[in-house]
Amino acid sequence: MDQHIENDYRDKDFKRNWVNSSVFLFYLQVFCIVAFVLGGCFSLYKHRYKGKPEVEVPANTQYTPQYK
Repeated sequence: MDQHIENDYRDKDFKRNWVNSSVFLFYLQVFCIVAFVLGGCFSLYKHRYKGKPEVEVPANTQYTPQYK
C-alpha cells in the first residue's frame, strides 16, 4: 500500500508527468507571447506620432527666400 501512494505522488510530479508539464509549458508560452505582444502594442501607443508639429522656418531658407 505504501508503494501505491508513492506512485500516486510520482504521477503528479512535474518532472515525471509529461502530459501535465507540457500543458503547463504550452500555456506559459502562450501567456508570455500574449504579454509580449500587448506590451509592444502599449509601447507603440505610448510613443505614437502625435501629428505635424508647428515648426517656424526661417524666411531665408524657404523655396522662394526672402532676404532682409
